[in-house]
Amino acid sequence: MKCLAVIPAHGGSKRIPRKNILEFCGKPVIGWSIEAAIASGLFSRIVVSTDDPDIADVARQFGAEVPFMRPRVLSDDYTPTVPVIGHAIDELGGGQVLAQTCCIYATASFVRSQDLVRCHALRTESGADYAMPVTSFAFPIQRGVTVGNDGRLTMLYPDLVSTRSQDLPPVFHDAGQFYFGQSDAWLCGRPVIGQGAAAHVIPRYRVQDIDTPEDWMRTELMFTASRQSDSNGEENSISCRPENLS
Repeated sequence: MKCLAVIPAHGGSKRIPRKNILEFCGKPVIGWSIEAAIASGLFSRIVVSTDDPDIADVARQFGAEVPFMRPRVLSDDYTPTVPVIGHAIDELGGGQVLAQTCCIYATASFVRSQDLVRCHALRTESGADYAMPVTSFAFPIQRGVTVGNDGRLTMLYPDLVSTRSQDLPPVFHDAGQFYFGQSDAWLCGRPVIGQGAAAHVIPRYRVQDIDTPEDWMRTELMFTASRQSDSNGEENSISCRPENLS
């Protein structure tokens, strides 16, 4: 069953101007997301939701559709992802057109077609509203501390002060790459992260949020290294149904 891919990419990035079409390792960063979507073979339509004509032009060059321009009310820095994807589904004819819709972020340079395929299968098999890649925190967050105005430390979980790090359960966070969901879940505004989501665990070296120029430089270095490591064999990954993720 073919699915819909929606890549949200508004034009008003403040900290990194023109972020969604800035060159990243040889091509506009949105190109990597579009190419991964195409390579997965999952999607009958790959649509970019944008308010920016320049982004629309680049998206079309890489093989995506831009059948509508996103309204200004859904294009500011505070607009959540879910209503943007719901709007795209509505514009394309509603949730009955394609049963599953995947939101892929424009700057998700690490997104891989294999992960898209795995999350599609995971969402279908588990019956979850969504399936998404996550990765583990590098250090047990149960050992985290806060620093008060007086400079003194306070443990977040003082009852775990004597627990060995290896005895603490792993904790994960959103990889910030894509979310595979039922179209009606997007349309109904159901939250992406929660009991309704199934998790596909990926390695930390393939996850980096890009908010600053320093993040951008770091991500390019990580991206290059990860591509080189691919030639030595694929890394392990784990898919989890919602109830199995700690």
